[in-house]
Amino acid sequence: MLKVTRATGTVRDAATRRQDLRHAPLVTYALIAVCCVVFLLGPASGLNPAYGTGETLNAAQSAYFERRGVVPAELLTLSRHALATPFTALFVHGNWLHLLGNMLFLYVFGAMTEERMGRAAFVLFYVATGYLALTVYALVHADSHETLVGASGAISAVLGAFLRLFPSARVTSVFPFLFFLPLRFPARLVLIFWFVLQWLAAQGLGTGSGVAYLAHVVGFAGGFLYAWARYRRTTRVNSYAAPPATEGESQP
Repeated sequence: MLKVTRATGTVRDAATRRQDLRHAPLVTYALIAVCCVVFLLGPASGLNPAYGTGETLNAAQSAYFERRGVVPAELLTLSRHALATPFTALFVHGNWLHLLGNMLFLYVFGAMTEERMGRAAFVLFYVATGYLALTVYALVHADSHETLVGASGAISAVLGAFLRLFPSARVTSVFPFLFFLPLRFPARLVLIFWFVLQWLAAQGLGTGSGVAYLAHVVGFAGGFLYAWARYRRTTRVNSYAAPPATEGESQP
């Protein structure tokens, strides 16, 4: 699995990325904070004594996920509660690894995408694409009674939009088959590689993994297509406030 650790808007050092932003990515930070708080207060973290321990905790977790998550077979009943679950599920995560992995990707790719779209538009984009990804997954798996939770669909949309808006940005990635050496690649290579992995897994390679790969594919495609349609008549995005390129330094 690919682990992304940093992204920049130019080929300059990664530490300059935050300095290139004209505004603090408050929406990105807020989304991360909400997901973390919801997780810590819920039963999945195992830290809230109100949910008990052992079998009591397991029962509380199951009930919590069923109440806040998407159950495809129930979503298609179009009840008020069921229609709200694709929204609530965006802020619920199943375990620590699930939460930390999603928040890492949102932190890396969310700031620059938020800066380009604007805060209000980014919020609507995040919620709408996340809702879309979960709903499409439910439609395809209409007979399933398994519960689906997590922000992966929305974050996948952020990755798709980032690919369209910042294809020449560079990210530092760690690949197991390269002995976990941190290497820098253009965002287009990293994100396309990630998307191909999700697509292949959605075709059946990820069966039984407990991961909704189709939601990742739908979210990524939706984010990319939205950014392509919305920004195709504008200049391809560079990092804001970046100094003019000097000889030997390229811009995205």
